[in-house]
Amino acid sequence: MKHGLTGWVQNTNENVRVRVTGKADDISGFLVSLETEAPPAAMIENIRTKEVEPEKFPFFQILKSHDVSDDVTEISPDIAVCHECMEDIEKEGNRLNYAFVNCTNCGPRFTIIRDLPYDRAKTTMKDFPMCPECLEEYENISDRRFHAQPTACARCGPRYELFEKGEKVSDKMDVITGHVSQCISNGGNLLVKGLGGMHLACDAFNYAAVENLRAVKKRDGKPFAVMFRDLETLKLYAGVNEAEEQSLLSWRRPIVLLEMKSNDDLPPVSKCINAGLNLLGVMLPYMPIHHLLFSRLKTAAIVLTSGNFSNEPILIGNREALDRFSSCTDAVLLHNRDIQNRTDDSVVRVMDGKERIMRRSRGYAPAPVRTNMNMEGILAFGAELTNCFCIGKGKKAFLSQHIGDLQGFETTLFYEQTLAQFLKLFRVNPTLLAADLHPDYISTKTAKNFGNLPLVSVQHHHAHIAACMTEHHLDEKVIGVALDGTGLGDDGHTWGSEFLLCDLGQYTRMTHFDYVPMPGGDLAAGEPWRMAVSFLYKVYGNGFTTLKLDFLKNLEAEKTSLIIRMIDRGINCPLTCGAGRMFDAVSSLLGLCHIATFQAEGPMRLEAQVQKSCLDSYPFSIGKTICFDATIRGIVDDLIRNSDIKIIASKFHNTIVSAIFEAVNAIRAREGINKVVLSGGVFQNKYMLEGTISLLKRHDFEVYAHAAIPTNDGGIALGQLAVASKRRENKCV
Repeated sequence: MKHGLTGWVQNTNENVRVRVTGKADDISGFLVSLETEAPPAAMIENIRTKEVEPEKFPFFQILKSHDVSDDVTEISPDIAVCHECMEDIEKEGNRLNYAFVNCTNCGPRFTIIRDLPYDRAKTTMKDFPMCPECLEEYENISDRRFHAQPTACARCGPRYELFEKGEKVSDKMDVITGHVSQCISNGGNLLVKGLGGMHLACDAFNYAAVENLRAVKKRDGKPFAVMFRDLETLKLYAGVNEAEEQSLLSWRRPIVLLEMKSNDDLPPVSKCINAGLNLLGVMLPYMPIHHLLFSRLKTAAIVLTSGNFSNEPILIGNREALDRFSSCTDAVLLHNRDIQNRTDDSVVRVMDGKERIMRRSRGYAPAPVRTNMNMEGILAFGAELTNCFCIGKGKKAFLSQHIGDLQGFETTLFYEQTLAQFLKLFRVNPTLLAADLHPDYISTKTAKNFGNLPLVSVQHHHAHIAACMTEHHLDEKVIGVALDGTGLGDDGHTWGSEFLLCDLGQYTRMTHFDYVPMPGGDLAAGEPWRMAVSFLYKVYGNGFTTLKLDFLKNLEAEKTSLIIRMIDRGINCPLTCGAGRMFDAVSSLLGLCHIATFQAEGPMRLEAQVQKSCLDSYPFSIGKTICFDATIRGIVDDLIRNSDIKIIASKFHNTIVSAIFEAVNAIRAREGINKVVLSGGVFQNKYMLEGTISLLKRHDFEVYAHAAIPTNDGGIALGQLAVASKRRENKCV
């Protein structure tokens, strides 16, 4: 319309096709506008043009979508409500106070789609026929809601209903917001259905309410996310730099991890929200219902955490929500639009000036990772914890939304259902499978039972490095540093501090941290005191029991003796070199975490103690392996001298950064490789990542770390996909 062109546009399962007729200058201006005036959430991979024989069209129209091949277009992630739609909520008319207002620039996408092409009939909006007014907007090419598939209004669209004690209270928004406001003010909690699942909510400033919510979820210590009314209020409670503000205000609206401020003039956020850590996971409203609730809420911030019980996926069904939460919450707020694809809130942290994804879900999935490799037909099953799977289509890798830990029936069922949905949506017929080397992972077992297809087993830490390489389009030999808690190695031991010389297809293990017994096996990951005893016994032998440490004073002698006997006899004491287990041990030695109430609690508490002003470190040695015996002795000596644990924690972190540099520098001197790739859960630690990148760059290394893909096990599947692709290319499958 703007450029005076006639013709048509058509959405296919491959791409968007446009044919226009007009003056050459007008067409050129139109092509420029396609990119410069695209909506904020638009992702244009490329624009290809072709001159054809002129044809006269009476006007510009949208043709019906259709499939042209087995290729697929990309599916948009869900988009936070835009400012224009928020203005519509306040106007008289059929969208006044309407909780599902949206347009072509915002609203649900991935969570409602059932199949491609993306048309209303293939979404969960099929059940809501448009009223005449909405249909007119939908068909008007100059309207903001032109072909916005979820468009609706209070007359024809989805509605919220409030329930108390299982009985319906109201479906009128003014009544709902009033009841919810009163509930929150009285210290109550409620379940709210959102875009990709249910959320539990309560007043973030009410200690009793937060504790009650924790009891409802059956979650001991894991931090909760907090939604603030607006950015100005949020800034009173947390430090926000420019990059963090961009993440908070982006159309993706993730949870952003920020450092808390101390302000005695303000009501404090309940300490039980973030387990006493100095980080707070915060987000801003992203659905119309959030804004409507905050218009009546007296509090400036609410806890908004996934609506599920511990170790289960986020709930999506109304009946199940009422059955399971009516008796343990004060209210349940549900809407009648089905959720086709569940998604948790995404989590990011700005490190080294970049947004780095830690949990990739709402707002990010299922946008593809573009690669330079043939990924066609490969299905990668991911890891056991923090699982995502990945499928290949052409040169694109489609990483699933966050699935979770595959340690329960419900999550495993979610995993299998979502995998089937992705294969259907993206029209992938698998011809090659990729899975973790560990035979007992549920993901690996699922791969082996999937079908009679070739299966590539990928070592866990090679997959970590390959994932980061793929994100940065690297296809050459690099020095890979993978630091995490666990992963089965080629020698049958538990790896987790790997210095690899590798490309996408193969790797050579150059060095690693010393092996240490892990008393109790996986139990040691949840009980860091066990690793502390193991490290002390390795360094001091039986003499460690005479050390004058508070750690030992608070440890039962019988437990200590049992661990020693287990180590001596090799009973349930697998060897580990996992960096995460060393962080656990030091955290326990410093009295920060003896029993973990959530994953990586020990390392998180250790990071929280770091003081950037401390530049000291402890000694260590590098031979065939990297030995930290002298580090442990230094820590023990400092503890006996009653040194500040903040200084000890800082020196320990600096030691690991120095060890990484020394090991990598030695590999460069020997192999002549200058590119270093960092991956693994340890690099979720901001001080570790920034310190390592800074030190390596000061010595002229090219350093690559994750940003768009999680550095934790949520990125493993992408690495598995890349390794399988390269091995297929090299005819090694």
